[in-house]
Amino acid sequence: MAKKTQTGKGLQKAQGIGNPVFKRLYTLQEGATYLGRGLYGMRELVWSGEVPAVKGENARKIYVDIVDLDKYIDLNKGVYH
Repeated sequence: MAKKTQTGKGLQKAQGIGNPVFKRLYTLQEGATYLGRGLYGMRELVWSGEVPAVKGENARKIYVDIVDLDKYIDLNKGVYH
């Protein structure tokens, strides 16, 4: 007898993704991954001011806003031919 498989909401709940939370602030490493860059390249974008940063509660953590990352992508489209 074949084992019954879970579908739809049951599968999502079983996988723990029934109600995903989408965050807006990303660590530099997450931002680098989003842009397809290395961590140092992401830091250079922040240091140069090309991508704004948000300081965390203890001023040691630096976060980037996903909206700013999308703006950076849009502004740099078509620059290289």
